[in-house]
Amino acid sequence: MHNREATGSWRYAEAPEAADAAGWIGGRVPDDWFTGLPEISADRDELIIIGTLEPPTYEPDATDADRAAAEEGRISRFREATRDQRIQIAQQIQHRYQRRASWGAQCGGTKIVFTHQTVPVMSRLRQPERRVLDTLVDSGVARSRSDALAWCVRLVGEHADSWLSELRTAMSGVDELRRKGPDIT
Repeated sequence: MHNREATGSWRYAEAPEAADAAGWIGGRVPDDWFTGLPEISADRDELIIIGTLEPPTYEPDATDADRAAAEEGRISRFREATRDQRIQIAQQIQHRYQRRASWGAQCGGTKIVFTHQTVPVMSRLRQPERRVLDTLVDSGVARSRSDALAWCVRLVGEHADSWLSELRTAMSGVDELRRKGPDIT
């Protein structure tokens, strides 16, 4: 999924648009799998599909641990029962969108993602940034610089969610303007 530009630098190849992915996947997934349409999130490497399952029946005096165990059991049963079909759909998704498909399920208060793509990224950091990562490693917060960097990215994502959402919206507006503009190839 990488192209070498005429300038000699590397950039990501354009993956097909995934704007219709939620609709296509919602139409492709069997109606009896989820209580509604699955939640779809996409980036340039992966589509994550998470569906909500019907919650199990609980005993009236069930504890929170009992409920969580029943929900995990329901998700586990779904995972096993749908494995072959999910693999077929994932192969179709990969062909159509040129992205891997990962699956998960939510039941009551329990949410489990079965698979995740771990994609290596390269970053050049100056000493002050490396020292931040090394401090996280030395303090036991992370096992390695790679884990420390992932931890930092998650932290920024949690605390800057509204700003990142606004930025994504603005970027999609720019993409739309580019599509409407003249073709100068």
